[in-house]
Amino acid sequence: MTTTVNDAIMKTWLPLPGRRQGKVRDIYEARLADGTAALVIVATDRISAFDVVMANGLPGKGVVLTQISRFWFDMIADRLGDRLKHHLISTDPADVPGLDDQQRDALQGRVMVGRRTRVVPIECVVRGYLAGSGWKEYQQSKTVCGIKLQSGLKQCDKLPQPIFTPATKEASGHDENISFERAGAIAGEGLMTRLRDLSLAIYTMARDYAAERGIIIADTKFEFGLPIDGSVGNNAVVAGAGPILIDEVLTPDSSRFWPADEYEPGRDQRSYDKQYVRNYLQELVDAGRWDKTPPGPALPDDVVKNTMAKYLEAYERLTGSRLEI
Repeated sequence: MTTTVNDAIMKTWLPLPGRRQGKVRDIYEARLADGTAALVIVATDRISAFDVVMANGLPGKGVVLTQISRFWFDMIADRLGDRLKHHLISTDPADVPGLDDQQRDALQGRVMVGRRTRVVPIECVVRGYLAGSGWKEYQQSKTVCGIKLQSGLKQCDKLPQPIFTPATKEASGHDENISFERAGAIAGEGLMTRLRDLSLAIYTMARDYAAERGIIIADTKFEFGLPIDGSVGNNAVVAGAGPILIDEVLTPDSSRFWPADEYEPGRDQRSYDKQYVRNYLQELVDAGRWDKTPPGPALPDDVVKNTMAKYLEAYERLTGSRLEI
């Protein structure tokens, strides 16, 4: 493992094949004891904003994200398991083959072992409130991803019903909001219809649960994949297999979480995510000290501390338990 002076895990180098690195996660390939072709997904403590990874991380952030995802995966299996399967096999480092004790210790709390899939190249975004890029588009055209909305809505207003607003998955730079029709042309209309219905069902379930705990889930994004055979030399999609939910799910990195007791339409909302990071970086941009291009600047201690406090508060409100970091 490679760590920074603040003990944030910024990179991992495990003796496993297929290593690739996203903004937050390091991903490896593995074959489990039962022959299952799996991905080993390690949530590091890296943090990105404006699609740029910062120079330092948030110690323990990867643990919080992993444990929130695990909580939701368990709930989805319990409440929607008759309609939807997910990729998560284990969060126990002992299930990762080929590691020594030191490497397994470093992965405690921050690893997901998931079934390998052929990823559907569409971000499945569900919006229950008018915020972010949706609000920007609405101001110009009264639409979001081509969906016509009523006039007179304010920033962060609750929508009459949640809407499905897909986006492209870009390897670098910003994902692009697209219409359902374009998503269907990319991934197949029948598949996208199914993913739309599943995404709305997950969001509705999670929204109602979180509301009971004082959290508004304003919007979120899901990823899906088609299971692959995984036998030696065979990466074909399993015949007849339906899509399964993959990656992280309903975390502060993939969703907007707002405290319900402070919610007020017509303005930005305080949120359980990277608010302090974005605010600090915007100050740098406004002062001409950064231009939103790599490399990202180092975050000061107070920004790191305040941001981590929000991640932990979100976990505690959702699960009803404390997470020791």
